Parts: sequence; C-alpha cells; structure tokens
Amino acid sequence: MAAAPESPPPPGEDDGRRRKRHGMLKLYYGLQAESGAKGAAATTDPCDINGAHFKPEVYLQRLMQEKSLNELMDKERDMVRQIRSLDSDMQTLVYENYNKFISATDTIRKMKNDFKKMEDEMDRLATNMESITEFSARISGTLQDRRQQITKLSGVHMLLKKLQFLFELPARLKKCIEMQAYGQAVRYYTKARTVLDQYQHMPSFHGIREDCSVIVAELCVKLREQFKNKESDAHQLAECVDLLLQLKEPADELCDEFLQHARHKVDEDLRMLRLQLQMLEEGQVPSPGDPGDGDKPHPMDVLEFTDTGCNVFLSDMCLVIASYKDLFINRPGTGVQEQAYLEKVANQKLEVFVNSLMGQYFSYVEQRVQLEKESSDNTLLVRALDRFHRRLQAVEKLLPETESTSSATDIVAKMAHDRVIHYSEALRRHFADCLTDVRQSLAASRSLSKQEGSNLGDLLQTTATSILDQLKTVLSDLRAFIESDITFAMQPYFREPFCVQDVREGLVVGFLKHMFTTCSEFCEGSGDKSSAPPPLILLLSRLCLDYDMTTISYLISLTDEQFLVEDKSAVTPLSELCNLAKDTAQKLLDHYVKVQGLTISQMLRKSVETRDWLNTIEPRNVRAVMKRVVEDVTAIDSQVGLLYEEGLRKAHSSDSSKRTFPYSSSRQNQRSQWSSYAPSSNMDTSLMSNIQKLFSERIEIFSAVDFSKVSVLTGIIKISLKTFLECVRLRTFARFGLQQIQVDCHYLQMYLWRFVSDENLVHTLLDEIVGSAIHRCLDPVTMEPSVIEVICDRG
Repeated sequence: MAAAPESPPPPGEDDGRRRKRHGMLKLYYGLQAESGAKGAAATTDPCDINGAHFKPEVYLQRLMQEKSLNELMDKERDMVRQIRSLDSDMQTLVYENYNKFISATDTIRKMKNDFKKMEDEMDRLATNMESITEFSARISGTLQDRRQQITKLSGVHMLLKKLQFLFELPARLKKCIEMQAYGQAVRYYTKARTVLDQYQHMPSFHGIREDCSVIVAELCVKLREQFKNKESDAHQLAECVDLLLQLKEPADELCDEFLQHARHKVDEDLRMLRLQLQMLEEGQVPSPGDPGDGDKPHPMDVLEFTDTGCNVFLSDMCLVIASYKDLFINRPGTGVQEQAYLEKVANQKLEVFVNSLMGQYFSYVEQRVQLEKESSDNTLLVRALDRFHRRLQAVEKLLPETESTSSATDIVAKMAHDRVIHYSEALRRHFADCLTDVRQSLAASRSLSKQEGSNLGDLLQTTATSILDQLKTVLSDLRAFIESDITFAMQPYFREPFCVQDVREGLVVGFLKHMFTTCSEFCEGSGDKSSAPPPLILLLSRLCLDYDMTTISYLISLTDEQFLVEDKSAVTPLSELCNLAKDTAQKLLDHYVKVQGLTISQMLRKSVETRDWLNTIEPRNVRAVMKRVVEDVTAIDSQVGLLYEEGLRKAHSSDSSKRTFPYSSSRQNQRSQWSSYAPSSNMDTSLMSNIQKLFSERIEIFSAVDFSKVSVLTGIIKISLKTFLECVRLRTFARFGLQQIQVDCHYLQMYLWRFVSDENLVHTLLDEIVGSAIHRCLDPVTMEPSVIEVICDRG
C-alpha cells in the first residue's frame, strides 16, 4: 500500500477524488439507488462532512471559529487517520475485486455476440411464420367445397362403429366374464344400456338386449358369490358392491349383505377380546413381554389389550364405515331423490350396525379396566385409556351419530372415579394401620415397664408424617390422569368433575372427614374404641389440632395447585374443615381429661368406700393411695407435656406447699367452731357450711379445657378431687378418721398445687373435703398442723 502524505492535500481536491472513487464503486455494485434514497433523506447542512451539500470552506471556517489550536490539531490528526483508512479500504476493494472486473468485462463481450446471433434467428422465425400462414390459407381454400361431405361421412363412420359395438357386445361380455374382468364387462354394459333400452322395440336391438340381460344376470351371480366369499378383502368387497350398484341391484339388500359380511370379521375381533377377559377371570396373570406358546394366546396387560382392540377392532370398524359410506352414502353420479333415499336408508342401517358392535366393545373395555381397579400403578392404565379415547375420536369423525367419544369419556371418568375410591379406601386402611401401630407401640412400652406414653412425641411425628406422605403419594399418582399429553385430560367434561368432585372433595376432603369422624368415635365409648388407651386419645387430639393449624391448609393448597381447582363455589370451604378438626381435637382432649379423671377418681372412691372410718387408728402415715394419685398425676403431667405447651398460670403464693388444714385465720376460727361443736348447739352447722360456700368462687368441674398442659391437668384434678369430696360426704367419720382425711388432703395439697393453673382451686376443693369430713365426724377434733406436716414430710 502507498503511504499517505504527511500533510493533507487541499480540502476541495481531496474531497472530489474521494467522492469520485465512491461513486465508481457504487455504480459497479448497484448502490446508486440506495445512495440516492439516503441522499434525499440526508441533511442539507453544509458542514455535514458526510452530506451531499458539504462545503469545505464553510466547514473549515466554522472549525477555526469554534475550536482552539489544540482542538484543531487533534481534528487534523483524526482526519489524517480517516483518510489513510479510506485509502487503505479502497486499495483493498480494488485488489479483491480485480478478478470480478475482468470476468464482468468478458461476460459483457460474450453477451454482445449472443444477442447478435439471436437477432438473426428471430428474423428467420418471422420468415417461416409468414410461409406457414400462406400455406394454411391455400389449404383452406382448396378443401372448402368438400368440408360438409367429409363431416357427414365422419358421422356415418362413428355410427357404424357404435352399431358394431352393440352387435359385438354379448361376445365381449362373455369374454370379460371368462377373463374375470368384471369391471370391464360392467363398463361395456352400462355404456350400451341406455341405447338398448331406448330401441328395444326394434327386433335386432331386442335380441341383443335379451342376450345381454342373460349374460349380466350370470355376472351378478358371480359378483354375489365373490361378495359372500369370506376370503375377500375390503377392496374386493368394495369393487363387488360398486359393480352391483352399477348393474341396478337393490341398494338396501346390498347394504344388509355388506354389513353382514363385515360383521363376521368384526365378531372375530370381539371374540379375541372376550377370550382375553375369560383368561383373566380364570386367574391367569399377564406377563409383560410373554409371546405365548405358539398359536396359544397369552394373557395381555391392560395396555396391550387396549392396543389390540384399537389396532384390530377399531381399525376394522373404521375401514367398514369408510367403505360403506363411499359405496352407499357418498356415491357420485346418482340422482338427487335416489341419493337422498339411499343415504337415509344406508345411514339407519349403518348406525344400528355400529351401535350394536361398539356397545359390545365398550362392555369388554369396561370389564378389562375394572380389573385394574386394585392396581398399584396408574401409568399403564392411563396410557391405555388415553389410546382408547384417542382412537375413538376417529370413529366419531366417520360417524358422528354414534357419539363414541361421549361413551369413551364415560368409561374413562368411571375408571378415574373408581381409582379415586380405591385410593380413598387405601388411605383409610393406612390410617387404621397407623392407629394400630400406635396402640402396639403403647402396649410395648407398658410391657417393657416403661412409662405409658413416654414416646408420644415420636409417635405423633411418625404418624403425622406417614399420613401426609401417603396422601402426597396418592395425589402424585392421580396426576397421571391430567398430564398435558393425555387427550381426555384437557376436556372440561372430564377435568373439572375429576379434579373437583373426585380428587378434592371425594379423596382429600372425604379422607379428612373420615379421619376426624374416626377420632371422634373414640369418645363415644362403643366397640373396640371404648378401650382405647388414654395416650392414644391424647395423641389424636394433638394430631387433629395440628391439622387445624397447618396441615389442612397445606393439603388443600397442594391439591388446588396440582389439580388446578379454580372454581371454589362448589367445594368445601377451608374454614369448615379447620373448624371440624378443632372441634374434634377439643372433643378428644375433653374425653382424655374425663378418662384420666375418672381413673384417679376410681382409686379415690374405692379408698374411701372400703375403709372403716369409725374404727380407724390414729394416723401415722399418708395412705398409699394418695401417693399413687400424686404419682399418676405426675405421669400424666409428663405425658401431656410431650404434646402440649405449658399454658398460663396464676401467680403462686410463697407458702403453697406448707399450708395445713385449716389454712387461714378464718379457717382457724372455723376449726375452733367445729371443735367446740356439740349436738345441743343452737347453730345449724349445715347452714354455716352453706354460708361459707356463698363467699367462695363457683368451680365448674366438667368445663372444656384449653389446648395446654396446665388446663388439662387442672381438669383432671378437679374431677378427682370432686369425686373425693362426694365420697367423703357419703361416709361417717370418727376422730382418727377425720385426722386421716386431714393428713391425706395436706399431702395432696403439697404436690397438686403445682399442676393447676390456679392453686386456689386446689385449696378450695381440699377445704371442702376437710370441712365435709368435719361435718360428718362424730368427734370432730382436728390434728395439730405441726403434726400433720411431720407426718406428710415423713411420708
């Protein structure tokens, strides 16, 4: 490349050369139009160095006015760099396109020679066309006088050929029948039939017509024999029917014969499907990939059974319907009235034929898929139903009157519903198995001398996880029915009932209601559930409470998301399920409190009823039953604490475990009154007791408990102490019997106050027990508090 000069040439000269070079390149590459369009749209600014109206003097003057010396020098260096770059690009373009320039020159030279030869050939062609025109005019003038005569002779010749065809027709028909070219024979006869019928009054034509009628009757017999042949394929049947219809055979008889022949083949397909059902009903199990023993059929799985039905039976049905409609319904070349009558009769016969066979096929398919109702895998079943539904759409397109897709959808929907019922029953069995496992674990804990219910937290976690995982697995399996590649899954008449009514309401909501109902039955006290261990009732209460708080919301959201449940107007509200779960949990917890309270009450009742309180000795120890009561309450506290939070308590007094009976100064006064009581006293002691109760707070014994450990223990202790009180009211005490009651109550007070929400409740009930014993004592002399404390501390 040539080096650029150090200093630029004058602006006007350089710009002119550059525009000239660019103009030549644009001319060669055909860019003139594009350049002109861009130039028209370009600006008219004289200072635009790339514009068509650029003026170097104005541009240079503006630069000198607006820019400093340093900026002008920078501009100069930039322009020098651009000029060098353009020169280099131009030289590169010339070098690269040199061969193209040479080739273009040779091409132009060759085109000049070719056009010169073409002009000579066009001149010769024009001369030849003039000669042809002149010769044609000469021939027309010569033959003008004989044209009419030639036309007449040509017509006579055609008539003679037709007469010759008519006279040779019987021989031709016989020859075609001998060669079994039945189609050619029918074409010969139909071509001449109109003429023979029109001129049958002429003796010559009458004889030909009679001979042809005899031959055609023989041809019809042969066609019917071939039509009735079981070995004939569909093409041969269609050809026979077409030829018979051309020979004016009765269409309704042909319809019946065609359908009767087709039924033999289709019945064979149905017999094969029926044989498969019999094999499965006899207990033969299909083996994947088992080809059977030779010609002996082997049991098919549901997908293979459906494929066989679709590929054999439905394919034959589609072929029969298509052939029948082409032959009898969509037949061209018939009159309007004749076509309307034939179409009506043929459609009625075809509809009866198809409905009877499709009814049998649907029955076999329904029986086969019903055998998969207990299957553990949906994959094969859904694929089979999809192919069944997909192939029936082809039958409905051929014959919409059969409504095959509707029947197929009913079968698919029924099978999907049955699968949901199967999974629902499986979930209920799984829940029953979980309850059995919990019972066995609790029984094992007792047999190993462990504290009953010591592993309740683990059991609750295991049970809840197992139930939730099983539900999620079932939902995942049922999603196979609504995958995007399943044809019936996208249909609203299947998807909405399946997703909303079957899965959400029938499976999920139905199982939740069943679970809560089953849990509630533990509170009814009937059947096997009457002997349910208390830890199981406590665990189920916590399980239902967890469902109310989180699990139900998660399950319903998961179901709505996976099965695209959008219409919430016809579904069970989430709040209803949560309320049901909470009510069940409350019922179970109340029942647990009742059962545990009654268990302790039974011990207290027996301890009171079996003792002779009039002849008892002076108390030296706390009775063993009171120690057992405290131990049982402590065990229940630990048990409930595994599942429920502590709960709220009222502030405890500092001397809660040190109080003895009577407790307060008012009680001390009462004790002196009880001690000085004599039968001759004018004061009614029962009245005094009732007055005392007026100033104490009413205690609701069987009130509902809260979901907390403190509330549960409070309810159990209230029932136990209330039973203790009622049993004391039914007995009569001597002095030492009263003192034993004092010792027992003080011992209970030392431990039970820490389990309840309000210690005053324990104090009040124990006060009433001691007061009732004093009231029923023959010699109401109470034991000193210090002595009571010593005995209880030693106990």
